[in-house]
Amino acid sequence: MKITFDVDCTPEEARQFLGLPDVSELQKEAMEEVRKRMMETIQSSDPETLMKTWMPASMQGFDQMQKMFWSQFSKDSSSKTTK
Repeated sequence: MKITFDVDCTPEEARQFLGLPDVSELQKEAMEEVRKRMMETIQSSDPETLMKTWMPASMQGFDQMQKMFWSQFSKDSSSKTTK
């Protein structure tokens, strides 16, 4: 035998029914603090510094890799002789 109950309630009603604490104010305060710190950091940083901070270390070496490729291409084209 299988019995199924469908309960139609809001998340707030479910929290109250299960006796869980209401953390919405704590969440609101935490998000406001995160937003405030992010805005302070963004305003005090220039775009280049932000990109270096947000990009993974592997992408920071992209500029060096690009320079290496270009140097190889320029060597190859300069070593060719015209007939």
